[in-house]
Amino acid sequence: MTDFGIVGDATEWQQDFERRLRASYTAAGLGAAAADRMLDDVRAGIGDWTVAEITDAGTRVGHVAVVVSDDNGAPAGRIGDLRVDASHAGRGHERAARDWAEEWCVQRGARRLDIRLTEPAGELFADYGVRGQLRARRVTSPPEPLDGFTARPMTQAEYSEWAAAEKSAYVGDIVRAGAMGREEAVRKADRDFANLLPEGLATPDSSLLVFEAEGERIGTGWLKHGYLPGVTYGYSLHIEERYRGRGHGRAAMTAGEQATLAAGDSTLMFTVWGGNEVAMNLYTSTGFRVVEESRSLSLPRRAA
Repeated sequence: MTDFGIVGDATEWQQDFERRLRASYTAAGLGAAAADRMLDDVRAGIGDWTVAEITDAGTRVGHVAVVVSDDNGAPAGRIGDLRVDASHAGRGHERAARDWAEEWCVQRGARRLDIRLTEPAGELFADYGVRGQLRARRVTSPPEPLDGFTARPMTQAEYSEWAAAEKSAYVGDIVRAGAMGREEAVRKADRDFANLLPEGLATPDSSLLVFEAEGERIGTGWLKHGYLPGVTYGYSLHIEERYRGRGHGRAAMTAGEQATLAAGDSTLMFTVWGGNEVAMNLYTSTGFRVVEESRSLSLPRRAA
């Protein structure tokens, strides 16, 4: 029988949790300094987590960590960790721990439960909807440019039109992923763009690009260099719909890698929102590994 007991001193669990996270980050292509920076962000919230020991007939078999916090005025739960030791895996402890975490969060008023995974969800979280993925690829050598495709700096005249279109696309991604309603997503987009591009086109450490093929403008790109140590973050690489299906998306990724190396970084990172299967497939085919995947479930769980 699987039982759960709240841990008073979570030091041992936290050390193991951080070790596993660091290993997954570096395996996905992040350098040591970038992995440590991501761990710092996780550590900032760990103090609020409730950690429970998973036991079977008095023997500890793993841990589960949960928290309920305010998310734009509504309580939302999160499974911070769910780990069953390999020697006890496959005996139903994982599902029992998931169910315990869901009920724990429901009892505290949560109407949504989130989880951030660093490995495939498998059957355990298959019915949790994908909200987004963080993807990364280490760039070891300058990629070969593709014939007929160029990437040039955006002009000031092009910037205003691009910013309006980019905000609209960002709002659409958030809403499609189920993360927020439209009005809330619009407010988030306004805040994020003001923070990320405070000087517009002249914002330091930012590359705003226009993609062209055979003399025609076909898309745009937005990159932030030094987002993490040695990491360039791609806020967007967009190919206009009528030019898709011709290999231009792959060419845009190549341009992003070239800009990454030119800025002195060695890893390119992107977020792709849930529901954008085209982008996920592109990133997979171009060697971008999943660093983290965010999933969520509405609570209480509906009876099967």
